[in-house]
Amino acid sequence: MFSNTVFSQTVIKGSIKNNENESIQNVSVLLVNEKEDILDYTFTTKNGFFSFEVFNQDRKFLVFKGIGYEEKKVELINNKPKSIELDGLILQTKSIELREIVIDVKKPIFVKKDTIVFDSKSFLQGNEQIVEDLLKKIPGLNIEANGTIKVGNQEIEKVMIDGDDMFEKGYKILTKNMPVNPIDKVELYHNYSNNKHLKGIENSNKVALNLVLKEDAKRVWFGNTQLGYGLTSENRYEVRSNLMNFGKKNKYYFLTNLNNIGEDATGDIDNLIRPYRIDEAGSIGDGQTVNKLLGLGFDTPNLKQKRTNLNNAEMVSLNSIFTLSDKVKLKTLGFFNTDQNNFFRNGFQQFTVGTTTFTNTEDFKGRKTQLTGFGKVDLTYDISKTKTLEYAGKFNKTNEKNRSDLLFNSDLLNERLTANNQLFDQKLVFTNKFKDKKVFLLSGRYINEKTPQNYAVNQFIFSDLFTVNANSTAQFSENKMQFAGVEAHLLDKKKNGDLLEIKIGNQLRVDKLATRFELLQSENTLTLPNGYQNGLVYSTNDMYLTAKYSVKLSNFTVLTQSNFHQLFNRLENFNIKSNQNPFFVMPKIGIDWTINDINKIRTSYSYSTTNARVLDVYSGFVQTGFRSFSKGLEEFNQLNSSSAFLNYTYGSWGDKFFANTYIFYTTNNDFFSTNSIIAQNFSQSEKIIIKDRELLSISSSIDRYFKPIKSNLKANLGASKTNFKNIVNNSNLREVNNFNAYYGFELRSGFKGFFNYHIGSKWNYNQVKTTITNDFTDNMSFLDLSFIVSDKFNFQVQSERYFFGNLDKDNNKYYFLDLEARYVVKENKLTIFLSGNNLFNTQTFRNYSISDINISQTEYRLQPRYALLKMEYRF
Repeated sequence: MFSNTVFSQTVIKGSIKNNENESIQNVSVLLVNEKEDILDYTFTTKNGFFSFEVFNQDRKFLVFKGIGYEEKKVELINNKPKSIELDGLILQTKSIELREIVIDVKKPIFVKKDTIVFDSKSFLQGNEQIVEDLLKKIPGLNIEANGTIKVGNQEIEKVMIDGDDMFEKGYKILTKNMPVNPIDKVELYHNYSNNKHLKGIENSNKVALNLVLKEDAKRVWFGNTQLGYGLTSENRYEVRSNLMNFGKKNKYYFLTNLNNIGEDATGDIDNLIRPYRIDEAGSIGDGQTVNKLLGLGFDTPNLKQKRTNLNNAEMVSLNSIFTLSDKVKLKTLGFFNTDQNNFFRNGFQQFTVGTTTFTNTEDFKGRKTQLTGFGKVDLTYDISKTKTLEYAGKFNKTNEKNRSDLLFNSDLLNERLTANNQLFDQKLVFTNKFKDKKVFLLSGRYINEKTPQNYAVNQFIFSDLFTVNANSTAQFSENKMQFAGVEAHLLDKKKNGDLLEIKIGNQLRVDKLATRFELLQSENTLTLPNGYQNGLVYSTNDMYLTAKYSVKLSNFTVLTQSNFHQLFNRLENFNIKSNQNPFFVMPKIGIDWTINDINKIRTSYSYSTTNARVLDVYSGFVQTGFRSFSKGLEEFNQLNSSSAFLNYTYGSWGDKFFANTYIFYTTNNDFFSTNSIIAQNFSQSEKIIIKDRELLSISSSIDRYFKPIKSNLKANLGASKTNFKNIVNNSNLREVNNFNAYYGFELRSGFKGFFNYHIGSKWNYNQVKTTITNDFTDNMSFLDLSFIVSDKFNFQVQSERYFFGNLDKDNNKYYFLDLEARYVVKENKLTIFLSGNNLFNTQTFRNYSISDINISQTEYRLQPRYALLKMEYRF
């Protein structure tokens, strides 16, 4: 046995067995120097295997420690090999007297069963303020621009605090506001179960995060307040405040955020109000929602939100968890948010369809004022150790007032839109783990939601559609939905690892859609045009049975599933009634193959049938934009499709190298498309059913940690290709092909010193092909630099560059620069910040887009340059 350390990289690998020639798992393997300093570490796999990479020639040792075994130490001798193999190492069994043993080895990452634990101190660089700043620096976690947290390509389920969850899928409220200083560790759970009784029974691939607090942050009130105001910029402000107490029995988290600097303090509120879990036990009713019919087009370009969000937001959230007894836990969540957003854009759209060609210009100034109030109560009653009753009640009220001044070609249109949403949602789940590996769930849910809208325009631009002397238009619409469902679910885990699932239930959804489109003269109704009104009731009663069986065969798991559905559809449209009672079966088969500890493959094939929704079947045209109308198909339909999925992963989360690849293919035997009439002042589209549509999507991500430069590389690449058919301006059926590809990388350092960097670039290629071909390539690059001058002073610089391939040379490049400096007046008490945003003062931003009928170029107004002086006080 020999060993060697060289200037170049040396790979050290081997295996460990006991004196009965059995492989030993979870033996700690420490790489140490002569002073016993730990240079690196790992744990043996279930096959007893371990490996290291060494980059210098200093004298080193390997130390092997395992509970119940004698410690073994091996010296690595310098012979400069490229690899060292230490197979056949034997650890001798050790009889020990059980006494208190304290092992205190500080490791940045360590693994225990299905949990990866990250020591926050190992990833903090000194300039982090909120939890999201810390999570961005943990390898394996991908934090998207909107705050969504993913492991590979999979979004996490929740972010908990010391094991308790407050926000479910609305976790961005927590990660974007909670200060980072109380966090001791971040735990990543994989194979996670939202229901504690299903742990180890359901075949789960879900992931979740848990924030472990420092001991001095438990059972005490603490928090922080941050105040900021513009120095040279007019009326710019930011106010943040957090007040927390995380006791053993009760937990409280109160927060508020007020700002007009474009900062998003909530993330996607809809994820808080309507969390969606696919095919999970007890998730009956998830995904049942009502869609709005019309919007004013407050779309923003693909930039950081703080650049395009011209806001004035106030948010407060009051959240508590009460342990009322050993058996009863109560969670309450109250959320209130107001926001006023301004939008400014102008541009043109060039339409080319067959022999029809025209150009529209738009100069849009809009304002959206929104008020949201949301309350939720979760009550968990542990009837016994194996029986639990859970109740969740939610109420949401959102009011919107929208207005715009739109110069469309030569006409000035004043749009006014009021839109409201009211949601009442109640769910009850009973879980009974009646045997060690058998669980029965009974769940019921009731949802009542409505979304009324009132829309008015002071101009009449539809003279080509209606031969009346009108000078304005208006539309009232209301989409109401009631849902009621009950479901029984049995999970039976066999001794050999097989899993049987049987689910039976009934779900009833009733939609009421009423729309009234009016042509007005001096605010008086002239007429209600025929074919532009709706008054229908659409109900679907779904009786279903799902049978699923997972077979465990060595390294393989084979999944077979069949869904049986008996539908009772009923449509009443202006007192004309029709019924349909279809029956269909949806089969699925899948295979999970664990090749070894680091290579895993998942694949599946499914055949599905989708029942038409209310917005697919309405018969009268509905106004969906200032110049656009659409209508449904006026009849029942079920659409069929087939899908295939392949996922390959190399490595495990937290490893120095992790790769993940997805391939998804779906073919629609029939699908909804459109038959459209496109003119300069209006467009009308009717839904039609077309045969054969395909989608192929491929994505891959690589996460690699380079120890010599202490940097983490993330690379992403992917492509998607779709084809579909439609009819435009009475043409023949035409085929449309879309192709999109992207590739990019980012490299983030993890130095424990003066300087750190984060650099990256991403390219996007888009192509649309009909009778002609349009394509373009865009690029976004960034460079962030962080400087820790001392324990009291640090600053960071963030820069971005955007390039658009199809814009003219004078307008196809955009640069942004932000700066933040921080001075600690008193550690963990008082800190002063100076923030500068958009220091190049880039006031407008243009982008380019293509579709199968038009080419558009749009210019947006951005958040102007400002400087903010801020003070943070911790208590």
